[in-house]
Order: sequence, then C-alpha cells, then structure tokens
Amino acid sequence: MAGMTTGAMVARRTGGPEVLEWAEVPLADPGPGEVLIAHEAAGLNFIDTYYRSGLYSWPADVLIPGAEAAGVVLATGAGVRDFAPGDRVAWLGRTGGYAARRVIAADRLVKLPPGMSAELAASVLLKGLTVQALVTTTAPVHRGQTVLVHAAAGGVGLLLGQWIAALGARAIGTAGSPDKARLALAHGYSDVIEYRHEDFVARVADLTGGALCDTVFDAVGRDTWRGSLACLRPHGKFVNFGQASGPIEGFGLPDLAAGSKYAVRPVVFDYVATPAELRARAADLFARLQDGTLKAGAVARHPLRDAAAAHLALESRATTGATVFTLEGDP
Repeated sequence: MAGMTTGAMVARRTGGPEVLEWAEVPLADPGPGEVLIAHEAAGLNFIDTYYRSGLYSWPADVLIPGAEAAGVVLATGAGVRDFAPGDRVAWLGRTGGYAARRVIAADRLVKLPPGMSAELAASVLLKGLTVQALVTTTAPVHRGQTVLVHAAAGGVGLLLGQWIAALGARAIGTAGSPDKARLALAHGYSDVIEYRHEDFVARVADLTGGALCDTVFDAVGRDTWRGSLACLRPHGKFVNFGQASGPIEGFGLPDLAAGSKYAVRPVVFDYVATPAELRARAADLFARLQDGTLKAGAVARHPLRDAAAAHLALESRATTGATVFTLEGDP
C-alpha cells in the first residue's frame, strides 16, 4: 500500500469557508497499533470552523478538518487485536475527518452496534458524547432540576433536550426561529424561547416562577453568557462548551459572586482521554439510541466536496440538527 493518497477537503491557510478545497493528500500505511479506515460519512461541527478560521491552531501545515467520522476498517497495523478488516467503526478527534480514508490509532475507535449506519454514527458521536459528558459528569442532571439550553435546535441541543428529559429534569431551550422552536419542542423541551423576539432572561424567570435554573448549557458564548449567568439560581452552574457567536469577552470571577455560582469550560476530548472512557461513554450513548431514549435529530446530507457551503450555513445559524458529509464514490 506504499505511496497511497486519498481525496480530502483541505485548507492551506486560515480564513472563511472559501479556503477549503479538494486535494489529493499522502496517506501512510497503518503502523503498529493503527488502522486504515475508509470513511463513509463525516460529521460537521463548530470545532471544524474554529480550526479553519485559525481560532484554534493547526496540528500540521495543511489542515484536514473534521472531528468525527465513520466507516469500515480496510487494514490493520502490527499489534492491533480489537479490530479487523471489515469492522464498522467510528471515531472522534480534533481533525482529520474530511477525507475519504485515514490512518488512526486503534485505541481511538469504537465499533458500531449492529444496524447502526455510518451516517447516523458520524452525525451523533461527537455531539452525543459531548452531551453524555455534560449531563453525567460536567454538571450532572438530576430529577426535578430545571436546565436552560441555548441553541436547542442544533445537533447538540436536540440531544440535550431528550437526555435531560429522560433524566427527569425540565429542559428549557432557546432558538432563533419558530421552525427551530417547534423542532426543539419535539425533542424533549418543555418550553422554547425565541431569543430574537423575547428577552430570554425575563422569559426564564417567568417560566420558572422566579426560581430560575440549576444549570445553563451555553454553546453560543459571547452573545449569551451574561444572560446565562442571570438565569441561574444561587449555586447554579454555568457550562460554556462552545462559542458559536464568538469567544466570551469580559468575564471575571466577580461575575459569579452574586449567588455563589459556578462556571466551567469543558472540552469533550478530556472526557474520553482513555480507551476505557471513550468506549464506556459511547456504550451509554449507543444504548440510549438503540432503546429509543434518544432519537437522532434532523440530518442534512451533503457531498464532502460541498463542505465550504455547509460551513457557511453552519456559521450563519441556518442549520438545524446535524449535518453529515457523504463520501460515496470518493477514492
């Protein structure tokens, strides 16, 4: 297999979606502990735009974005015992998903349950493990609590609403349009606030009779963080796990003093740092998908070569649910 290449969407400089281009890139043989995968689907996530724009530094001279993908094992390197050619697998990481094939360490893979498609896995693994970590470890959600979720109609938001409801807590969401609000209401939320037309802080106070929220899950960042803190009851937890509107600016520890509140900035990769953690959390996620506790939200499908247009739609908040890139016919 020496001298292999693979098609991929790459960026050679930082910038907007227009910097993404299709290219043939070198592909090494799998080394010890590694596997070669043929991707069938790759997920679109905000982290991909953070790398492309230069907000996050690149791990190599040429960037191949993509934080999750799924497909089939083609070959294994020396010492790999848990996987074999033909196994259907998925992975999450920081980059590398926007490629037809890739080599990856075997200990970063999870096997797909029987009947789970690559498209479903690529649409849900990173988002689902983010949610699993948020509600079980970062800010454990308990029966009877009230939780506010921003961007409730996004890929993570739709999963959060269902998981929070399944734990016996009340999920209140925010969304940017009536269509997005209706979608969120069908995925576990008791109420959804259209933030473009309503003051979400005042509306949360009204919906909770002034009791406010135990936790706020905020992936929006700059535009929402002050309001998120105002929605918390004393000892409440502000969880900022994304920055769709830009990085938070001006935050300081004194902002937590009123009510002795907590703030945390989790990163999902820190919760799946070992193979055992990764596979345990993935098993929880897959079990909930298989037993119907979680239903995958709306999934938009695009050829990988259309990644630039998909990035533009994501950053303009024109998407709902998850987006996956398909790789049929790409070598």
